[in-house]
Amino acid sequence: MPNIASLKSLSQKEKALEVRDPLHGAIELTPPESAVIDNEFFQRLRSVKQLGFTEFAFPGATHNRYSHSLGVMHLSGVIFDQIFQGFLFSSKTVKWRLRQAVKLAALLHDIGHGPLSHTTEYVMPPLSELTQNKNAKGKANHEDYTIKILTFSSMSEVLKKEFPDMLPIHVAQIIDQTLKVEDDFFIDQGINFRPLLGQLVSSELDCDRMDYLRRDSYYCGTNYGQIELDWLISNLTLHIQEENAYLALSRKALYTFDDFLLSRLHMFLMVYFHHKAVVYDEMLLKYLTSEDCGFFLPAKLTEYVHSDDYKLYTHLKESRNEFAKRISERKPFKLFFESRDCKKVAEKLKSAGFDFLQSASFGNLSKYSSGLAKAHPIFVIEDDLISKPKITKIEEATEIFNKYEGARRIERIYVRPEDVSLCQKLF
Repeated sequence: MPNIASLKSLSQKEKALEVRDPLHGAIELTPPESAVIDNEFFQRLRSVKQLGFTEFAFPGATHNRYSHSLGVMHLSGVIFDQIFQGFLFSSKTVKWRLRQAVKLAALLHDIGHGPLSHTTEYVMPPLSELTQNKNAKGKANHEDYTIKILTFSSMSEVLKKEFPDMLPIHVAQIIDQTLKVEDDFFIDQGINFRPLLGQLVSSELDCDRMDYLRRDSYYCGTNYGQIELDWLISNLTLHIQEENAYLALSRKALYTFDDFLLSRLHMFLMVYFHHKAVVYDEMLLKYLTSEDCGFFLPAKLTEYVHSDDYKLYTHLKESRNEFAKRISERKPFKLFFESRDCKKVAEKLKSAGFDFLQSASFGNLSKYSSGLAKAHPIFVIEDDLISKPKITKIEEATEIFNKYEGARRIERIYVRPEDVSLCQKLF
């Protein structure tokens, strides 16, 4: 549905654009949303693959972050409508403003993602250089680029023009919950809706995961990411506590939530951590951290907008570095050993003088099971015909976090193809 700013244009018979998606069917885009999608920064996502090197294990996995972002936006609108179907805001204007803001946040959550994989974050500039804040410490990551693009680029100008009832910073504040809010944009009738809107974009039960699990599973040709999405969505609601609105789930769908977490874990272990994809990430890391690496991601957004998979692949083809050549020529190191602990094997190969790559992949069920949860709580609501509904935090309502506590660790050792037989003789 259109936001308030777009109602006028629609009334003048400007038709919404309809795009077809293999997962969600028809996705409608209002003229203002179409203007955002047409911007050069969003169009860049057409040339950034969703799964990086995973196509070397699953040939169909060549989809991009452009289509994924459209799917996340679509789901955010569907879920917003589900959650607030019986809720009375102070006005329709407030409702549609918040709905449009979360749709934009969902659409643009990956706008700053680097080429190919998260590995390219190793060649991102210092945060102080990107933000021009001399006191900023550490290296920039793709989320820092996302906030910068939203607030200081041609994208921010489009947002200001097409959505005059909000500011680009409001969209950024949904994506990054650490950003300070200095107005009452997210407040209605004394209730702060920012926590819930942020949870729709990033949480243990967000639209991002709902889309990429199904989308990645679909294109990889696997069943690991298949979930009961309709049932899960139909049981989402909200819980207001201490004047803050949070995401909540009916207890009827608790087992579906458990399956959702397990599906994500299995996708990581069986798809995202596939050895044929991991070895390319390791080779890319070797190159990007080498002394002869000549590829760096620029701090200037006018240059970053041209940094995509094609630019990186072109650079790798021109490099004389061994690992850059192996990536561009599709001649990876071969898997030699896989276990939870490769220390002894690594020591023996090293003492024998063999070159090898060693990787360690960690898969957690969730932030709750790993003890890393610092985000806003998700609640479970159990209706009771006799007494008031029982409301608990989701980590207290299910045993799955305890059952899958701790990370699943996969260590691997890769050697040069010509050294495989020689290495085997050592053991």
